[in-house]
Amino acid sequence: MNPRIKWNHKHKERINQLEEPAPNDRLKTLCPYLTGGPALDLACGLGGNSLFLARLNFQVQAIDISDVAVKYLNEIVAKQKLAIYPKLCDLTEISNLHLQKNSFRLVVITNYLDRSLFPVVKSIVKEDGYFFMETFYMSPMHENQGVSNQYKLQPGELLAEFGEWKVLFYEENEPKGRQTIFCQKC
Repeated sequence: MNPRIKWNHKHKERINQLEEPAPNDRLKTLCPYLTGGPALDLACGLGGNSLFLARLNFQVQAIDISDVAVKYLNEIVAKQKLAIYPKLCDLTEISNLHLQKNSFRLVVITNYLDRSLFPVVKSIVKEDGYFFMETFYMSPMHENQGVSNQYKLQPGELLAEFGEWKVLFYEENEPKGRQTIFCQKC
């Protein structure tokens, strides 16, 4: 199935089930580090993280493949007058966004994995800026998550990939089958 069609369908279902999208729970605990500035929310979905960050004085570029999600987020932004700028983009074609080096204070990716984004993230985060990522990983307890192994991190993969950065939080949650990192570019 075409990824845009797949995600449009999923987001239509979710829109009917919620009042407002919620941010990632681990991201919420990092408020002391989240002091505003330019941010990028990749694979933003319905915008829970983007809404949270905008309320913390971030100016958020929110990128997603789903035009349903982007339209929904645009409607919320218009009503609430938040500094969120949703854009439609297939992240496998991220070069079409022409992101500038050292331009973001924070980059966020949740529930999405495309390893080709790692070098992009490293180049667009400002010195002393932050990267937050949480997605599925190959936890022995969660082999049947309904997620293909190509979209799961290997144990320790984010630590290895961002080992030259200052790691402020890292977790491999086996019961939930997720890996999380919050790190600062040094």
